[in-house]
Amino acid sequence: MIVYASRTGNVRSIVTKLDGESIEIYDGLLLTEPFLLITYTDGLGDIPAKVARFLEQNREYCKGVAVSGNSNFGHHVFGGAGEKIAETYQVPLVRKLDLRGYQADYEVIQTFYETRVKG
Repeated sequence: MIVYASRTGNVRSIVTKLDGESIEIYDGLLLTEPFLLITYTDGLGDIPAKVARFLEQNREYCKGVAVSGNSNFGHHVFGGAGEKIAETYQVPLVRKLDLRGYQADYEVIQTFYETRVKG
């Protein structure tokens, strides 16, 4: 399962490039299976509030995180949400994507998903 949060449409676009069942995060979503999280970065490197709430309830099934950000804000905050999630929940940071990313990014994420989530 691919679980995602999208504010501007960048992450939603990324997910459409991947092969796998996906669901957008909503309040109260509870999962009972492994998932790859794909999220955006809020503010200056922060985890979006709805993603933080989701992870509080579902962290045990999170197998990795990919994050979209904007490199124009500077390297010190680019994709900061992904770094914080990876550190806090001890999961791999699969990829940082600049906005909607590139084909090479999608391939890395797809390979991780197929080998570490779908198994």
